[in-house]
Amino acid sequence: MSDDDFFAPPEFKPTQSLVSLKRSLRDLKLAERGTGFELKGRSVVDLKATDTAIEARIVKRLALTPEWTTHTLKNGADVRRFVDTVKQQLSRWSTDE
Repeated sequence: MSDDDFFAPPEFKPTQSLVSLKRSLRDLKLAERGTGFELKGRSVVDLKATDTAIEARIVKRLALTPEWTTHTLKNGADVRRFVDTVKQQLSRWSTDE
């Protein structure tokens, strides 16, 4: 079989993916503020699109002075994985209260 027999994955378009990522985060009941999202008035996610990827940051713990973890999202699977990470963090934070 030649390489022409397989389909290449679609090109990753960060600006379009950012729109769907923001929608997914709003569906998780996060409030959008500028480039970031808040939970109960505290910043929890920050997003920035570049030419080839989305730079996404999520806090490790809910705190007044957050400690951020940075993720570089370069394809659709990375975006879905990040949304799953946010869901897991939200469930941890809700049980910690």
